[in-house]
Amino acid sequence: MSKTIFITGASRGFGKLWAEAFLKRGDKVAATARNLSALDDLAAVYGDNLLPVQLDVNNREQVIEATNQVKAHFGRIDILINNAGYGLFGTVEETSEEQARAQMETNFFGLLWVTQAVLPIMREQKSGHIIQVSSFLGLTTLPLLGLYNASKFAVEGLSESIASEVAHLGIKVTLIEPNGFATEWAGASAIQTTSDIEDYNPVRAAFAKSGENPDSWGKPEATVAAILTIADSPNPPARLLLGKVAYNSVHKVYTQRIQDIEEWKEVSIAAHGH
Repeated sequence: MSKTIFITGASRGFGKLWAEAFLKRGDKVAATARNLSALDDLAAVYGDNLLPVQLDVNNREQVIEATNQVKAHFGRIDILINNAGYGLFGTVEETSEEQARAQMETNFFGLLWVTQAVLPIMREQKSGHIIQVSSFLGLTTLPLLGLYNASKFAVEGLSESIASEVAHLGIKVTLIEPNGFATEWAGASAIQTTSDIEDYNPVRAAFAKSGENPDSWGKPEATVAAILTIADSPNPPARLLLGKVAYNSVHKVYTQRIQDIEEWKEVSIAAHGH
């Protein structure tokens, strides 16, 4: 049976790739973009199964209107994929207030507004699946991505809380955590801070060198099977890492965290006081 998918940030990258994958197999897709002409090619092929929706996720009122438009058009929303977002590159010290707020506004608050708008529909249905596109950098960090890391850590905490609030209503929540992929995320979609503090040049040089290995960047097309599997799963996981870099990095970090927790166990328990 076909599903109705509501996916944000569908003009390019993961969003467009996944939207097309759902359409190809016969699902109905509401795809949002700031510029709807980016969806013309999909509209020409898939016709009424695609609803292009103009949306800036930073505009909460527009988010509510868009969500109501999707519900009115398709009658329901089975799966929400919160994919809109971008990367802000630069050291924390060099990040302006405007850049910091804009990063959180899109990556965190935009996702929050869409989730809040969709939840009443899923509650009424007593079913639904919210797929939040986070990052492996919501579980670990890299230098020069401090505000991006922070936005995804926030998405992780928010989404885990939502999952515990809606489970009894038949609504599932999954966090998708990709490593770097060969999309425009680190290119045309990215924003750069100023880089005029020379003390950080060694960090910038090391970061640039780490990105030169083509094997560290996943192939976007390889994620399609994973997304379709998650969408069809009756018991989807709370989290799914995408890519071997994500798996290896997060596994290493969490192994070290457990070791640290155990090493300081006595101090931690004594701090309880009784």
